[in-house]
Amino acid sequence: MSESPRAERRTQRSLSPIWIVPLVAVLIGSWMIYDNLSKLGPSITLVMDNAEGIEAGKTLIKTRNVEVGRVEKVRLSDDLQHALITARMSPQAEDMLNAETRFWVVKPRIGREGISGLNTVLSGAYIQLLPGSSEQSKRRFQVLEQPPVAPPDAAGLRINLISQVGNAVSTGDPVSYQGYTVGRVEHSEFDPEKREMRHRLYIQSPYDVLVTSTTRFWTSSGIDMRLDSQGFRVNVGSLESLVGGGVTFGVPENTAMGHKAKAGATYMLFADAESANEGSYDQYLEYVLLVDDTVRGLTPGAPVEYRGVRIGSVVSVPFHFTAPQPDSLSRFAIPVLIRIEPQRFDNTTEIIDTKAWYARLDRMFGHGLRASLKAGNLLTGALFVDLNFQKEAEPYTSLTFVKRRVFPTTTGGFAQIEQKVSNLLDKLNNLEIEPVVDNLNQTLASTHQTMEKVNQIAASVDNLLDSPDTSALPGNVNQTLRQLSDTLQGFAPGSEGYGELTGTLSRLEQLMRELQPVVRTLNDQPNALIFDRKPSRDPQPKAAQ
Repeated sequence: MSESPRAERRTQRSLSPIWIVPLVAVLIGSWMIYDNLSKLGPSITLVMDNAEGIEAGKTLIKTRNVEVGRVEKVRLSDDLQHALITARMSPQAEDMLNAETRFWVVKPRIGREGISGLNTVLSGAYIQLLPGSSEQSKRRFQVLEQPPVAPPDAAGLRINLISQVGNAVSTGDPVSYQGYTVGRVEHSEFDPEKREMRHRLYIQSPYDVLVTSTTRFWTSSGIDMRLDSQGFRVNVGSLESLVGGGVTFGVPENTAMGHKAKAGATYMLFADAESANEGSYDQYLEYVLLVDDTVRGLTPGAPVEYRGVRIGSVVSVPFHFTAPQPDSLSRFAIPVLIRIEPQRFDNTTEIIDTKAWYARLDRMFGHGLRASLKAGNLLTGALFVDLNFQKEAEPYTSLTFVKRRVFPTTTGGFAQIEQKVSNLLDKLNNLEIEPVVDNLNQTLASTHQTMEKVNQIAASVDNLLDSPDTSALPGNVNQTLRQLSDTLQGFAPGSEGYGELTGTLSRLEQLMRELQPVVRTLNDQPNALIFDRKPSRDPQPKAAQ
């Protein structure tokens, strides 16, 4: 019996070709994962107060209208105070993410500059990225509520302003120079410790050269109406400033331009142009007026003038009202603090010699320089301080009040008028009224009698006018005048009477010519009508001697 064949077992030590397929699949998958991960950009976190219009997986991040990222997730912060947005950026955007990069939401807005973002009505809001130039990398950003005025590296000048809380200036307001917009307010914040507003301004190039060390800034309210001791004034700004205000600047009149301002310089923001102009006079002499008159109508900022030229300003009314006054004063006066500003004379920025100015004013006090209150506007009753020399001024005595020198004063115009009226009333009270009243009564009695006679004459005239003869008199006069007119018409040229009168006058003239020889004969020989006329002798010539 033959033996059946037996299978022989052998161990295969090499991989089977069947494993090549899954191995290749794993390699391809790994490469695809690596390729996908290598193409992913960095992930960033955006912080917003309100995520209105932002949707995960739909909202894009753009720069120059090119997509550089997409929002992946929207959630609330742990303290529920903010919205945290996780976005995936493209690899090309990694170099844009630094400390100076800015983000803001582009959506329809209505502002002072018009309407913007209308293209997002159909496509939806998106996040705009403004690349920065800093070398410090950053992955967490605060989204701005408003678009930035200019890129951080834009050509121009950035300066800081400090203002009181009452100055209404906000981000985006225009910065103008002589009515032309040259910049914008980039940022505004309130400092609660110092109780002041801080603003950052951007002045675009090439207008940054207009800002110098002597430049003054003030708020532009659109319409500025003022009625004070200097009259009625109205200033109208641009249309944009009428709607939302803004900031304007300039160099005070007769002031040097100064050197160009440095980046980051700090300036004070004044309420108006006049306050800015007054703020340039930072060197002054302080005096106290002890006024015996009323100070109603005198307000801080009122001018101090010398013969119509402003040389200072009123600072405080009243000034330390309850402080003890010099014993030389007989009445309780109202203290008023004023400033004499020598910079108004020559507009210099150099440091003035205050001691020399005090000495100069002391000499002028000795010559009769005095201060008084005068009315600057009769409508509002506003007062100002007038300085002038008084010929009959009392001798000057140097006094001090609250460590400040006293400027000698005299009564103002209203006080002088009041005193004259008082003196007039005193004289009227001293007059003897009874004799005057008696004479007045007699005069009235005589006047009454005269009026009675006048009434009698008037009654007689009325009776005369009411008489029938007087009434018929105009008709008789008219009839006589008509008859006279008819008579004169009979002697008018061309009429028969006029021709007869002309012929009679001609014959009379001829008769007079014929009578002239007879008249001459009678003049020579009156009896010629009775006797014959004597013949005249022939003249005999005289013989020669």
